[in-house]
Amino acid sequence: MKEVKITDIKGIKVGSAQDLEGGTGCTVIICEQGAFAGVDVRGGGPATRETDLLRPVNMVEQIHAVMLSGGSAYGLDAGSGAMQFLEEKGVGFDVGVGVVPIVCGASLFDLVVGDPKCRPDKEMGYQACLNASTDKPQEGNVGAGTGATVGKFLGPDFMMKSGLGTYAVQIGDLIVGAIVAVNALGDVIDVDTGKRLAGILNEDKTAISNTEEVMYAEYAGNRNVFSGNTTIGCIVTNAKLNKTQLNKIASIAHNGFARAIRPVHTMADGDTIFALSTAEVEVMPDAVGALATDVMARAINRAVLEAEPAYGLKAARDFLK
Repeated sequence: MKEVKITDIKGIKVGSAQDLEGGTGCTVIICEQGAFAGVDVRGGGPATRETDLLRPVNMVEQIHAVMLSGGSAYGLDAGSGAMQFLEEKGVGFDVGVGVVPIVCGASLFDLVVGDPKCRPDKEMGYQACLNASTDKPQEGNVGAGTGATVGKFLGPDFMMKSGLGTYAVQIGDLIVGAIVAVNALGDVIDVDTGKRLAGILNEDKTAISNTEEVMYAEYAGNRNVFSGNTTIGCIVTNAKLNKTQLNKIASIAHNGFARAIRPVHTMADGDTIFALSTAEVEVMPDAVGALATDVMARAINRAVLEAEPAYGLKAARDFLK
């Protein structure tokens, strides 16, 4: 097994666009030839686009892009930019009088970072598509990770900067990769050592504390847990999987969230994972599920390790020796 780029999967392009001053952005995963897809939405506060059509009982089999964005529900507008971009290229579901590009998406809440009136829109989504390429995707304070933060149980004063992360591996001809914008209520854990990489800060902000312990200490309270969270991501593979199997892969990949984020899937998170397949390599689906769990957890780690301090917030690198 070797580490590769998620864009080494034939037909997959990734692009980001952002407003660094505004503190928000979006990231698109494009497959112009179409990709089979599934999704699993967890947590209590999702903001999603075109997830119902990924149910196995529904007609559309393939999609053409996934748009991950900041901006809370406002950021779903970035998907319209991807639709325009793809329609101009003649890419989409043939409806006889033209094509309808199938663009799924999810948004995270970053309105307390930067300018709350700055949100990903159609223009920014279109720009992300223009930026899409087969190069190694940018990580950290870019795209959907521009305004991402973690460790928010005690509010903005004690949270840390997070970002966008990717990780992909290849075994033989099989490639499984993950891309994720980490904006969790909880802390991010190193999947190899168990050490906290980023999360809630202690009282004097000199070290990373433990969100779970803080929650346990206040178990009888009714704290308004800073309502803006949600980790959103996508598994991408060249495995031959159908829509039903990909819905299961998306579900399994949430184990990667659980490995790397504590606590995860809270009432204040809208955690969502998409799964895309270009359907080229015969596989055992459970092997893909196991790999999807691992690459998602490692992509989450990279999201905080590649993040830079910004907007007055500390990042993981501030605490690394």
